[in-house]
Amino acid sequence: MDRAVAMANNPAHEIWFQNLKAEIHERLIAELDLEASRNVDEAVMRQELRLGVERLCNKHSDLLSSVDRVRLIEELLNETLGLGPLEPLMNDPSVSDILINGPTNVYVERKGVLERTSVRFRDNDHLIDIVQRISGRVGRRIDESSPMVDARLPDGSRLNAVIHPLALDGALVSIRRFSSNVLDIKDLIVRQTATSDMLSFLSACVKAKLNVLVSGGTGGGKTTLLNLLSGFIDKSERIATIEDAAELRLQQPHVARMETRSANIDGKGAITSGDLLRNALRMRPDRIIVGECRGAEAFDMLQAMNTGHDGSMSTIHANNTREALSRLEMLVGMAAPELPMWFIHRQIASAINIVVQVERMTGGHRKIVQISEVTGVHGELISMHDIFEFRRTGLDKNGHATGVFEATGVVPNCMSRLQESGIRPRDVQVI
Repeated sequence: MDRAVAMANNPAHEIWFQNLKAEIHERLIAELDLEASRNVDEAVMRQELRLGVERLCNKHSDLLSSVDRVRLIEELLNETLGLGPLEPLMNDPSVSDILINGPTNVYVERKGVLERTSVRFRDNDHLIDIVQRISGRVGRRIDESSPMVDARLPDGSRLNAVIHPLALDGALVSIRRFSSNVLDIKDLIVRQTATSDMLSFLSACVKAKLNVLVSGGTGGGKTTLLNLLSGFIDKSERIATIEDAAELRLQQPHVARMETRSANIDGKGAITSGDLLRNALRMRPDRIIVGECRGAEAFDMLQAMNTGHDGSMSTIHANNTREALSRLEMLVGMAAPELPMWFIHRQIASAINIVVQVERMTGGHRKIVQISEVTGVHGELISMHDIFEFRRTGLDKNGHATGVFEATGVVPNCMSRLQESGIRPRDVQVI
């Protein structure tokens, strides 16, 4: 066994192995009746292919070790029916992101930490073939005339790929995995993402129909938190959700889920978040949840919040809660440049009640680092104050950020509204 492992780690042996795999794969495809196989059950097809691969491997039995043989069979099955070298990563529940920079640089994120893998593609054409296979399964196309694709995979994962001529050093691919494990309040407390007091306050805000904006960077946990906060919405309410890629998994029975659509190859047929949001207003929702405000839909979202759809929620990319409002201000200004800034400020201040900042800390852990309340407009500025914050103190021996969660001592202006709704944060039991 040690000898076989040593051979597998030998560069010359690996080149020989890959060449043999390519040869057997070519023979397998030549023998495969693709037309007849379309109506065959996948499990039956996989078993028949396994027998075919084993038969072809037998012709090289004098060269193949037992380790090589098992590996060759599995990789050929993945190459023919699955996603080739990506198949093991897609089946690994610990992987949250797959990031590919060309055929020989494949990284994954596990528990918030990036690590390079031993996964390799034969060459850039092999990588592009796999990307085209993934895209084709969801009705999307990627080639030199359309060198970018953004799509949701059948399991809910999100694919983004860029190829030549836009990608200079090989195809660039990112796959945001869709986790089958739904986090709950206990998970956030155990992982020290937030304290029970913070989550009790947010729960009270959602129950009392305050409008909440979740802010953070890419991969910071915005959608995860938004999904969790939606769990505090009463089951009797009708909720409309609008997303670029359907990631929210609301547990309420009355949910109208909508997803945007990209333009086709001719640049036509696009349906934006703004289009869906305007349509959602005609669907009598009690609340609207927009997966992310990144464009003109920001203005429509504010209009909805200001016209009777209290308790609505969305996310936005920003570094802190104050920058979140600045970015929202910019998006609204771009969508409606004719509006004076003082009017935009008033729209934001009257629409947004609570801003929650999430962050992926040094070492990969995610935390709620700020919960702020919007208090109005003073002069030319939107005013707000922090209610909870995470104060950093340094790094532990494992390189993870350390710190403490603190209540600032500021009494939220929204307390009167919570009391009017019959809700007090200290009475809300989140665990």
